[in-house]
Amino acid sequence: MRITRVGWLLTAAMAAAPAAEVRSPVLTPGAYLAHVKVLASPEMKGRGSGSPELEKAGVYIAKQFEQAGLRVAAPEPKKYMQAFSVTTNPRLGKGNVLEWRAGSKHGRLAGPAEFTPFNFSDSGKYDGSVVFAGYGITASEYGYDDYAGIDVKDKFVLILRHEPGEFDEKSVFAGKIYTEHAQFASKATNAKLHGAKGVLLVNDVGNHAADGDELEPFSKTVGPGQAGIPFVQVKASLADELLAAVGKDLRTVHKGIDEDMKPGSFALPGDVHVSLRVDMKRESKTVHNVVAYLPGKTDEYVVIGAHYDHLGLGEQFSMAPAEAGTPHPGADDNASGTAGVIELAKYFAAKGPQRRGILFMTFAGEELGLLGSSYYVNHPELPIEKAVAMVNMDMIGRIREGKVYVGGLGTGSTFQGLLDEAAKSTALKLEFADRTGYGSSDHTSFTTKQVPVLFFFSGLHADYHKPSDTWDKIDSREAVNLLETVAGVVTHLANDESRPEFVKVAEPSRPVSANAGDPHSGTAPGRGYGPYFGSIPDMAERTDGVLFADVRENSPAAKAGLRAGDRMVEFGGKPIQNLYDFTYALRAAKVGDTVKVKAVRDGKPMEVEVVLEQRR
Repeated sequence: MRITRVGWLLTAAMAAAPAAEVRSPVLTPGAYLAHVKVLASPEMKGRGSGSPELEKAGVYIAKQFEQAGLRVAAPEPKKYMQAFSVTTNPRLGKGNVLEWRAGSKHGRLAGPAEFTPFNFSDSGKYDGSVVFAGYGITASEYGYDDYAGIDVKDKFVLILRHEPGEFDEKSVFAGKIYTEHAQFASKATNAKLHGAKGVLLVNDVGNHAADGDELEPFSKTVGPGQAGIPFVQVKASLADELLAAVGKDLRTVHKGIDEDMKPGSFALPGDVHVSLRVDMKRESKTVHNVVAYLPGKTDEYVVIGAHYDHLGLGEQFSMAPAEAGTPHPGADDNASGTAGVIELAKYFAAKGPQRRGILFMTFAGEELGLLGSSYYVNHPELPIEKAVAMVNMDMIGRIREGKVYVGGLGTGSTFQGLLDEAAKSTALKLEFADRTGYGSSDHTSFTTKQVPVLFFFSGLHADYHKPSDTWDKIDSREAVNLLETVAGVVTHLANDESRPEFVKVAEPSRPVSANAGDPHSGTAPGRGYGPYFGSIPDMAERTDGVLFADVRENSPAAKAGLRAGDRMVEFGGKPIQNLYDFTYALRAAKVGDTVKVKAVRDGKPMEVEVVLEQRR
């Protein structure tokens, strides 16, 4: 017999209590949408991590938990708030100065009007000679290297924006607008790995004359928190002043590279010199996870979570760069999931205690790299080993054609049967996506601690990470249909006799997703291009290497003996300061290469050899 949705909820509920105690579901579209409206309101200004508005949203969520009658998970005076620190987006100070000398000529530029640092630039004072390094690209797959045959160690490199011959059908870069080599962060990493002191980027005004010679807005560009090298953009007029020392100009050298597709790099005379001061302000702010607990009859518990932060004013993470600086409401991402946690908290509080407790959590810092959930699993307010499962909801408000993606199915020994039954009881189409429990949302943090996870997601859309992600586009009725399904799943997890066993899922053989690297594609950063390594990085910003949150089963990294908690500091002889460095170095390697990896484990250095494999 086909079980109805309400029948599924009642069947699950009866596992916990006598029939007389079963109450009707209290999930309604109106109540759900009311929370979305508050969280995605103009007054919340996009709930950016470190902003007063994020704290205001946290207080709202805590009040909802308190009104539901939930208790705090940790002793007073923490209340419902778990504090941790984040480094906020940088801002420019007032002391940005570039002084230059070329023979008898010299000048002084003031930033950001006459030159501008990028938001991932290092701060400090630097001076040195200059090398023109073409486009600043090393692309072994195309047989192209602007750094071949030149020494840039401890020198500034003057490089062009974009890629050589990108509009020429004979160019190896044509039709690929743009490859990863055009990315600013890639150019910064490549310069650093070649030993450069700093980067002076200039627009390739020949190919992009119609764009003018505009400086990139400071807050727009995506990159590491700190690239480990100063990276600034200058105008073509300064490049011409420097290149005049060898009788050349920017358009001439640029045209020459594009015409013959050969690097045209060269050192400038010793009397060409640059002194640079970059003044960047990076602030540490306290933010909060919001945590509430419904105790059960045992000390085990189920986690229901969602992140409540978003992009604030967009800045470098906006998918609508022209609108960066305006509030990005984040109605679907992720007021939709947060509203779901609030309503499920009220639903289960009304039902009363289950066999196991339920921990309700909304995380800050997800958009900065799963910071809140990562902090929680390393500083749990309840013993992490008592968590039987974690259910994560990220973007559940725009269900189309009834389709919902469910991730993490392979991580729990009972999940397949449980979700098969759930699928029978709902009109929604549950599509079982990535089974591994890894991806760029908060369930990944729990996977690394061997907690079985389920991830519910309604899919990307044209308003993702844009100011147009507004509350009026939320389908509250379909969202509540999903919450009813999630409620049934959680009820079973909270009451079944046995708990699901964690299963570490080997990555399946399959083509690389076209969405590789997307925040909700179920893929880890760095997946998609290049050989396979197999680590799951801790996404928190750091400058002392790449910390492994986990290592995939049977991966090259695992076979070499690397494991969760190791911190990589060198890859193939190249120093690794951050995830961008590692991604760049891995992409430059080849399948079958044996790479020496230096890491730190428990404070002690170690070295292993990793044989890179074909991506599966």
